[in-house]
Amino acid sequence: MKRARNLLVAGAGLALALILPMAVDANGYAVRVLTLVLLFAAMAQAWNIVGGLASQMSLGHAAFFGLGAYTSTLLLIHFGLSPWIGMIASALVGGAAAFALSLPTMRLKGHYFALATLAFAEVFRVAANAWSSLTGGPVGLSIPYGEPSFLMMQFQDTRSYYYLALSAFAVVTVVFAAIKFSSLGYRLRAIRENQAAAEVVGVQTTKVKIQAAVISGCLTAALGTIYAQLNFFFDPDSVFAALQISIRVALITIVGGIGTVVGPLVGAVFIIPLEELTNVLFADKAAGLSQLVYGLLLIVIVLIQPRGLAALVGSALARRPKTSGAGT
Repeated sequence: MKRARNLLVAGAGLALALILPMAVDANGYAVRVLTLVLLFAAMAQAWNIVGGLASQMSLGHAAFFGLGAYTSTLLLIHFGLSPWIGMIASALVGGAAAFALSLPTMRLKGHYFALATLAFAEVFRVAANAWSSLTGGPVGLSIPYGEPSFLMMQFQDTRSYYYLALSAFAVVTVVFAAIKFSSLGYRLRAIRENQAAAEVVGVQTTKVKIQAAVISGCLTAALGTIYAQLNFFFDPDSVFAALQISIRVALITIVGGIGTVVGPLVGAVFIIPLEELTNVLFADKAAGLSQLVYGLLLIVIVLIQPRGLAALVGSALARRPKTSGAGT
């Protein structure tokens, strides 16, 4: 019964997502916000593999994201390769970077691990700003614009990017769900609950965490390609920024419901529009006021329900009065 209900809810959500852009202007601001919601939900879902299942609070995912954006864009600029091919190359580069990061850091725990991964992303940001001959430095890179073409991942209206982001979110969510309910997912959750106990029963904790990190890095880097094609321009401070990427995707997952399938989407639906709304309403009032309001609202949500908005909705549904089948 519960599985049938979940499938019904998922089907209804997918149908709504498919028709939602039809109600707004094809190239309007609303479609772009919806696209960013799905893109960041996908990134948060990729982070959820290590942050949610294994409780590894990585703040280095900006490194994989930026590597993905630069890899596909440089292949397009210098070799004319389709971003679809570049996306595959980006995933391989992101996975390799995640593996390289994992080797020295997977034995670290808590804030030591978080700081090490944060430093990893910062190294890439500084290097990208300094290596102007390859990355364009602070000036950034622009995507060569041509005729609308599916092969070159360039579309005439923003709705096409929305459906691309929706497809990416669906793929990442399927990967996350497959991992969560597989033997790998059970091992990751055993590590989350008690790493020492997991090792006692035979779980190769370092190997398992590296596997999860590589998968997460591959997915995050591939999403960097979509971000680059959506914006047509980026620089090191936008794609390697820990605050804009790493901390945001972690926050989306935590606010939505860490370790859950729906949490990243719920968090992104709440946080991304909230960011845009506070910027529109308060950005011209005083410097930093929009971020202050945004931060206060997030604190309130976390205090009300530390397990995330998904748990808050679930609790509200559980408290809903049931109607009796018998007449009175």
